[in-house]
Amino acid sequence: MDRYVGKSVIVTGAASGIGRATALRLAAEGARVACLDRAAEPLSDLVEQIAGAGGTATAVSCDVSDVEQVRAAVEAAVGLYGPTDVLCNIAGIGRYYNSTEMAPEDWQRIIDVNLTGTWLVAQAVLPHMLDRGGVILNTASTSGLFAQPWQAAYCASKGGVVMLTKALALEYLDRKLRVNAIAPGGVETPIMKDFSQLPEGGDFSRIMRYVTPTGFCRPEDLASLYAYMGSDEAHYMTGSVVLMDGGMTL
Repeated sequence: MDRYVGKSVIVTGAASGIGRATALRLAAEGARVACLDRAAEPLSDLVEQIAGAGGTATAVSCDVSDVEQVRAAVEAAVGLYGPTDVLCNIAGIGRYYNSTEMAPEDWQRIIDVNLTGTWLVAQAVLPHMLDRGGVILNTASTSGLFAQPWQAAYCASKGGVVMLTKALALEYLDRKLRVNAIAPGGVETPIMKDFSQLPEGGDFSRIMRYVTPTGFCRPEDLASLYAYMGSDEAHYMTGSVVLMDGGMTL
């Protein structure tokens, strides 16, 4: 498929998981991909893999919670590949905490990466889209739509991403600029290791209701959804929050 030939794309959280799979998929469809992440070595490996397959990509070191790093990363991507056509905001962190014991700095870090980071990258990219159009795809979660135990910060951050997505979509409804979000359920990514250990007193029966017979999703499955929603085929979608959760929220 060649839906992204000639298009400039930014993918955050590109070093692993959903971000990596999405960068590979969009590059395979012809995109010039700026791959943003803090993890230098796996990011370099990703770019080499894309180049080896005949694609075009560059690695850009960036902590999405740092406004100066974000602005510099976006300007580097634009300088190399031209104005951004599609932004895939995928970087995210999380783990279980007892709310009475969670340190304020742990709360803040989750909010900073998942919510503020999403906003900062979108804000940096928007000026390059306002006069020519573009697509912003944010990453929410089933935890941003339905409560999960021991995930107060994560749920708050992802719920914020949902409303940020809708607010931006409405703000730019009269422009050729679409803003949507994807809400995964359980996905086979490194972040699952951070959710593998319940806090003291945690009861696995409380979270088993979020497990379905379909098991966890593969990053490649989600990458196909990002590829569709960022393409011109999804031209009528804006302000949408699309679930891919194997029936978790039925």
